[in-house]
Amino acid sequence: MKRGVLCLAAIAMAWVLPALADPAAAPADAFVTTQGEGQYLARDLLLGAKVHNAEGAIVGDIEDLILNADNQVEGVVMGTGGFAGFGEKRVGVKLSALQIKNENGKITITLPEATKEALDALEPFKRSTPAKSLLDRAIEKAQELSDKGSVTAKDAYEKAKKEAGPALEKAGEAAKETYEQVKEKATPVLEKAGEAAKDAYNKARDAVETKPAEETAPTTETPAAAEPEPVTPEATPEAAPEATPEAAPDATTDEPAAQP
Repeated sequence: MKRGVLCLAAIAMAWVLPALADPAAAPADAFVTTQGEGQYLARDLLLGAKVHNAEGAIVGDIEDLILNADNQVEGVVMGTGGFAGFGEKRVGVKLSALQIKNENGKITITLPEATKEALDALEPFKRSTPAKSLLDRAIEKAQELSDKGSVTAKDAYEKAKKEAGPALEKAGEAAKETYEQVKEKATPVLEKAGEAAKDAYNKARDAVETKPAEETAPTTETPAAAEPEPVTPEATPEAAPEATPEAAPDATTDEPAAQP
């Protein structure tokens, strides 16, 4: 992360240093940098502005300016009548005939002479030269885009670098400050976590070393073999004892002995 911060700082410095050089001085008599007191922009005040009659109704809008040989505005071209540009008539109006008021920041242009009868009787404004065709405008637009696009990539890069330099420098400083704050807050936490892990490791090692061998060694008891059940021999029929022949009774003894 520290390397990334240093890279950002280096880039910021590379962009800031060229911006410190003195810019080319612009000719003071050729350009206008600020709108002066009493000056106004035609697009803000005249071009596109609505023109009201004496009763406050809108009777037209200003579409163009009429300049004299000294490039001063002498009048305006106002479109009146018609609908959405169709059937509209363009009439010329002297600038001195317009009453321009600025009340509370709101500009109102009034032409008191713009009655319906006067507008209907007016001839359309006639140009001394024909208006540019759509083709001519398209060619001019293409040339404009070509000229604006002729700015080299180097010029655009230098301009962007000059504009973005201070922002990059500020971003580099902010990133460096953030890195230091994170580092400052994270270092004690990391050290404490490391000490806790080391302490837990030492306790576990001491417990393993002091435990009796018979408890630590895994014991595998072999189950005792089951004693064979005594086999009871089936009862076999005992041999019948041989019959002892009894003495045959004497024939003389068949009759009981005579009693004396």
